[in-house]
Order: sequence, then structure tokens, then C-alpha cells
Amino acid sequence: MRLIEQQMNSAIRGQRNFRKDNTEVVTTDNGLESVVYLHGNMIAVYFHDTRELQIFDGGWQSNTTKSRLNALLDELKPGFGVFQKNWVWYLSDRLNNMIHPFQSGGIIASAT
Repeated sequence: MRLIEQQMNSAIRGQRNFRKDNTEVVTTDNGLESVVYLHGNMIAVYFHDTRELQIFDGGWQSNTTKSRLNALLDELKPGFGVFQKNWVWYLSDRLNNMIHPFQSGGIIASAT
């Protein structure tokens, strides 16, 4: 995981704002939501109260977007990951041994 991704995850865990290079975390709604932007495009929202993660491709299915999303998933939703096969994105659920087509705006809920 890249340093910027570690810093991004730390900001989300600490419910604080963060900005470095092309990545930004904005905490809103009195600290209940952390919104992640890449190049100004929203790629994720973490809902602290429900521990749900909503992921987006931000209109760009780039390697950097995928890397940021995977860093978020590793930190907040272990067992999930985004990968690409034949130029198509998928969401892997290793906990249930399932693969789903990637849906921008999809929510990964808490396991409880």
C-alpha cells in the first residue's frame, strides 16, 4: 500500500480532513461521513455510524482509482477487492467466494 493510501486511511479512521497530491478526504455530517476524492472525483463514502462503504469509479476506471479503492477495502472491508479482467472491473468477495460485476455507487455493508 502506498504512503498516500495509508495517510488516506488514517484520516478516515480519525474522522479528519486530509489532502495530498491528487487524493482528498473530507469529513462531513458532524464526522459521520468521510468522502474520498481522487482528482476531484468522488470515489468513496464511508459511513462511520453504520460502517458501510460506498464505492465509485469516479468516471475513471484507472489503475490509481482501483489502487485507492483497494486500499480502502483492505482497511475498512477486509476480504473485498476490486480487480480487472479483460478491461472489465469486478468486486471480489473472498469471504463468500463470490465475484460481482463492479457497480459504481455500490454499498458494502457491515458484516453484523
